[in-house]
Amino acid sequence: MFLDSIWIYEDNTVKKLFLLICVIVLYASILSACATDASDLLVTENSSVPVSVGVLRGPTAIGIVQFMDEADNGRITTNKYSFDIAGSVVEIIPRIVKGTLDIAAVPANLSSVLYNNTQGAVQVLAINTLGMIYIVEANDTISSVEDLRGKTILASGKGAPQEFALNYILSSNGIDPERDFNIEWKSEHTEVVTSLLTRTNSIALLPQPFVTTAQMLNENIRVAIDLNEEWDNTQQAHDAPSALIMSVMIARADFVRQNPQVISDFLDHYAISVEFVNNNVNEAAALVGQYGIVPEAVAQRAIPYCNITFIEGHGLKEKLSGYLRVLYEQNPQSVGGALPSDEFYFSR
Repeated sequence: MFLDSIWIYEDNTVKKLFLLICVIVLYASILSACATDASDLLVTENSSVPVSVGVLRGPTAIGIVQFMDEADNGRITTNKYSFDIAGSVVEIIPRIVKGTLDIAAVPANLSSVLYNNTQGAVQVLAINTLGMIYIVEANDTISSVEDLRGKTILASGKGAPQEFALNYILSSNGIDPERDFNIEWKSEHTEVVTSLLTRTNSIALLPQPFVTTAQMLNENIRVAIDLNEEWDNTQQAHDAPSALIMSVMIARADFVRQNPQVISDFLDHYAISVEFVNNNVNEAAALVGQYGIVPEAVAQRAIPYCNITFIEGHGLKEKLSGYLRVLYEQNPQSVGGALPSDEFYFSR
């Protein structure tokens, strides 16, 4: 259906990714040993550099859609951009590690996993999607986090960021996720939507655009709790508050080092695209439908609730490091076993 793979990598998939990363890193190291020193030369600022970018079908592709349209129609000529809209994060990981993708959108915690498992071969450029997870129901029984106590929630993505985010919010509100709460795990978000629509008095944890899809099929479905808002509430007392971050843009560290001006140009165009999408929903939705990301009608309703953003530099490091620390405290393996060093965070 309208699958956004930001959310679909459960514990087994993460383990498979670890193994896949290790194999690819070994393969890449063999290739690099045979490479000539010419690959270390910097590209001059005046060169037109080919730049391959991978994004995931869903909010990350929505945020960059104006950039794609401008490049595809020849209105951006500084570099030769090519864009690949992937259906799964598993399609992106091997390519970014092997070097056939230069820049890619990945789930926020997976960026840290990649950094740790490639010995720092990637850097994070910007936050592109904040929390877009919601508790939804067709009734009027949930109005606060406390109302979730003792309830059963339908969800997909066990071991993924939404589970850690929900557990953190529950715990911060005095609810034990193990004792006071129950989650009925489904294999996919589409299955959650189906159960939500067919089961009486059901409550679900869903990201956008699945929330919008469900609401278009049943007008009685309402957003009861915005997890992004609840996360912000728990962070108010912190000196350096983090954010609930769903996705980031990463790049190969070698590519960043060799092409600093290209990266800066990319970030400029990306920031313009995000601003366009958020301020011109109808025009952006038409482009989203044109590129086959999600249907235009879904995009029109979903974009305002997707929390598409652009945060770089100091804000990137402050918010992402805090978010990764929350995940690390729950499960170190969710961020690759260790928190990234300062070199992970790109700043121009």
